[in-house]
Amino acid sequence: MCSAKEAVSSFVSDGDYIVYDFSSLTRGPQALIREVIRQRRKDLWVGAEFTLHESALLTGAGCATRIDVGFLGYGSYIGQAVCEGRVKVYEWTNGGLALRMLAGARGVPFLPTRDLLGSDNMTFSAAKVIEDPYTELPVAIVPALHPDVAFLHVHQADIYGDARIFGTNLFALEAAMASHRVIISAEEIVDHEEFRKDPMRTTIPYFLVDAVVHVPFGAYPGAMPARYELDLPHVDVLNGIRNEEQMQEYLHETVYSVADHEEFLDQRVGARRMAELRRAATITE
Repeated sequence: MCSAKEAVSSFVSDGDYIVYDFSSLTRGPQALIREVIRQRRKDLWVGAEFTLHESALLTGAGCATRIDVGFLGYGSYIGQAVCEGRVKVYEWTNGGLALRMLAGARGVPFLPTRDLLGSDNMTFSAAKVIEDPYTELPVAIVPALHPDVAFLHVHQADIYGDARIFGTNLFALEAAMASHRVIISAEEIVDHEEFRKDPMRTTIPYFLVDAVVHVPFGAYPGAMPARYELDLPHVDVLNGIRNEEQMQEYLHETVYSVADHEEFLDQRVGARRMAELRRAATITE
C-alpha cells in the first residue's frame, strides 16, 4: 500500500510507455494520470483503446509525446495538438490494440487480425500484411505490446495487490500480464480473506502487481460502475478546452494547485456533489 504520489514516483519514469483500460468516462485511472501530470513526467508514450480527455490533459501538460489509440477524443484541443506536431498519434483499431495486449500477455511476438485490412490504419500504425500459410490469403498482423507501466482502476483490492473489477473490462488482466510494472488504484481496500473466500471473483492476482493505492472516487470525473455516476458538467468543461490558455487554466485549477486527488475532490468537487453522483449510479453490484 502506498499513496499515488509514491507509486508514480517509484514506478513511472520519463520516456515510459503507459497503458490503461477504459477512459476518462468510465473506470479510468484518473487519479494516477493526474498524479503523473503533477509530477511532470516527460516523453511518455500512451496506449489505450479509448483515450479521451486524458490524452488531451497529458499532451497539454507536456507529458505525452506519442499515443497508440483505437479511438481518440473528445474536444478540439487534442486534434489541434496532433496537427501542430506536439503529439504523434498511431492509429489502430480497438480490436487491434486489444490483440497487441493479448500477444504481450501470451508471450508471442504478434497476432493476426482482419479488422485492419483495407483501412488507412495500415498506413498510420505498425501493422503489417502477410500471407496466411494455410489459405494463402492476406492477413494483418499486429506486434505484441509490453508496456513499462499499466494503470488499472478497480472496485476492490487487498493490501497485497489482488484486485476485483465488477462488470465490463477491456483488457485489464492482459495489461497486467504484459506490462513490466503494474499500479492498481482501488475504490475500496478489503481484507485478504475476502479474496480467499471467493477466488473466482479475482480479476488480477497479487503477483502481477507492484503497487496498490487506495483512491475513492479515483475515476472522477468519470463513472465507476455501481459506485458513482459520470459528472457531466465537469466533462463539459473538459470538452470545452480549445486552446493553450484554457488548458493551462484547467490544469492549474484541478492538478497543480492541489496536493493530491483527495485534496482535489475536497476543494474542487465537494462532499455534496460526490454524494449526488453516488445516488445517481444506476448499476448495482
